[in-house]
Amino acid sequence: MDNRVPPRAAGPGPRRRDRHGRGMRGPIAPPQVPLAASRAEVFADLVQDSVDRLERRWPQLAEVEFLVLEVPHPEGREPVAPWEDEAVPLGGIAPAREGRRARVVVYRRPVEIRSKGRDERAALVHEVVVEQVAELLGLTPETVDPRYGEE
Repeated sequence: MDNRVPPRAAGPGPRRRDRHGRGMRGPIAPPQVPLAASRAEVFADLVQDSVDRLERRWPQLAEVEFLVLEVPHPEGREPVAPWEDEAVPLGGIAPAREGRRARVVVYRRPVEIRSKGRDERAALVHEVVVEQVAELLGLTPETVDPRYGEE
C-alpha cells in the first residue's frame, strides 16, 4: 500500500482545533437569541432596565453615568470611594466633580452570588440601583422608587 501519511513538519506550528479537517465550529446560537448573550451583557441589560425605569420619574438621572464593574477593589483605585468594612459592597457612588459626571456603580459578581435566579437577580439589581441613586440624590429609597422593598 502506498497510502502513507506524510510525516508532520518538525517544530512549533499552528495547532488546529480538530484533526478531522472540519475547522473551527461556528457559534452555538445565533446572535439574536438570548442564549448568545454573555452573563455580563445580561447583567448590564438588567442595570439599564432599572435606570430606564428610574429616569422616567427622575429626569436628572440622564446626567449620571451608570457603570457595571466585576468586583470592587479594596484599595479604592476605582471611581467610587474605597470600602473599609468586612461586607463586600454591591454598589457605590462617586459624586460629580470638576469636569466629571456623577457615577453609580453596580458590582456584578457580588450581586450574582447573592441571587439565585434571573428574577431574584433583577430585583436585587433594581434595589442596588435605587439605593445608590437615593444616596446620590440625598433621598430615601422609598422616595426614589415607591415600590422599593415590595418585591
